[in-house]
Amino acid sequence: MFSILLVLLIIVAVFMIGLILLQKSEGSGMSGSSAASMFGGALTGAAAGNFLTKATAWLATIFFLLCAALALVASKSDMARQQSDLRQELIQQENADMNVVSELPTPETK
Repeated sequence: MFSILLVLLIIVAVFMIGLILLQKSEGSGMSGSSAASMFGGALTGAAAGNFLTKATAWLATIFFLLCAALALVASKSDMARQQSDLRQELIQQENADMNVVSELPTPETK
């Protein structure tokens, strides 16, 4: 589960980087003529800004949700492993206590 979420997070991050680089900035950025030619002129002007802004917002939301899910999954797996280690330690301690009790001399009745 962790690795699936991590792969999804990386994919979303790459798409988000691409969308952010395509957006028009103060210096015209990469969204000049190259963006218009890549999309066949369909995303020019206000339509491109609207679409890219909304897509970036959605990807950012998905990115943060995936980060939260990864943190949750990681904390649950660490907690389960710690509980498992604690159980093993308790079982070993109980077995050691039983061995000590069995080795104690029993009082003989006279």
